[in-house]
Amino acid sequence: MDLSYSAEEQAFRTEVRTWLGDHLTGDFAALKGLGGPGRDHEAHDERLAWNQHLAAHGWTALGWPAEHGGRGLSLMQQVIFHEEYARADAPARVNHLGEELLGPTLIAFGTPEQQQRFLPPIVAATELWCQGYSEPGAGSDLANVQTRARLETGPGGEQWVVDGQKVWTSLAHLSQWCFVLARTEPGSQRHEGLSFLLVPLDQEGVEVRPIEQITGGSEFNEVFLTGARTDAAMVVGEPGRGWGVAMGLLGFERGVSTLGQQVGFARELETVVERARANGSYDDPVLRDRLAQATVELEVMRVNALRGLSAVTAGSDSAAGGGAASIAKLVWGGWHRRLGELAMQVAGADGLTARGAAYDLDPHQRLFLFSRADTIYGGSDEVQRTILAERVLGLPREPRPTTPTTSTQGAR
Repeated sequence: MDLSYSAEEQAFRTEVRTWLGDHLTGDFAALKGLGGPGRDHEAHDERLAWNQHLAAHGWTALGWPAEHGGRGLSLMQQVIFHEEYARADAPARVNHLGEELLGPTLIAFGTPEQQQRFLPPIVAATELWCQGYSEPGAGSDLANVQTRARLETGPGGEQWVVDGQKVWTSLAHLSQWCFVLARTEPGSQRHEGLSFLLVPLDQEGVEVRPIEQITGGSEFNEVFLTGARTDAAMVVGEPGRGWGVAMGLLGFERGVSTLGQQVGFARELETVVERARANGSYDDPVLRDRLAQATVELEVMRVNALRGLSAVTAGSDSAAGGGAASIAKLVWGGWHRRLGELAMQVAGADGLTARGAAYDLDPHQRLFLFSRADTIYGGSDEVQRTILAERVLGLPREPRPTTPTTSTQGAR
């Protein structure tokens, strides 16, 4: 594995860094550091304007093929962009689910008509998407989806009629569309009989209820579908074969943006170290060892991510076949949660009280509270370990319950 960058890649890094330095100015400068996990409520409209500014200058859909409105950049160029974006402390983008997940899924599985309808607004950040996967009775057990859809013919032609409930639906209250996994074949079970539907949210059959989080915001929602409708053509892939599409989308979820995520992690760790130096807790050798351990583990994560990307670049599927995505999720989720705990240890008694107004959290308090969910959302640690045990190590399958059970938050 060669971890060095070519001259062309170094020049691209300079281009990205220069552009961000020139454009994160004026009103946009005030957006630095805003948004992100636990903070999606911050300056949404302003960050949407920034996202559309990026689009106008060709900085969205970087890895998409040019014929679909993207720039067709290499994997390493995409990594460089995400790294520089994080280093610039640029605001969290609002179009992640559309640009990073649904767009590539439509390119891989969608019809030409679906691509022509939905890809341009995703590139331009003029339509926002949310993900309708998890349910109260399914959670991380995505194959236990109970939301149902049936085809009906009415005045508007043939349409899917959808009934069910989704939960932990990130940014549904700010989105125009939702990609929904629903059971469309009566009597089907588990992975069979599911379809991947594109459902508009602005209709009478959809009710979105924000869920207030312990951090004070309402990033995710309950979504109730009661006779919600979408055209018959709004199914991605074959009806009843949606599981493959849904899994394909999850494969896109853990891509090049993870290295940018790690740059953000490094910034958070740096602020914890700075606080330790400022309040004297850095003199504690045990705490200092924990800070050193966190630094080493973060570097190991970065190199391992580069190794996985190198395998992809070389055309090897060994990373995917070896459970790399599940391993990465386990590693970064646990690391980030431990960082939150470490931040509270550094803060000491100050970490127990809010600032000024009621529940006015400082960044380290918010880090601690939000990172408790890192080992749950996107597929819980228990699910990731089961995937590795059964599909990679070939261990005997765990006994499955005969009736649906309520699980915790899963892929959102």
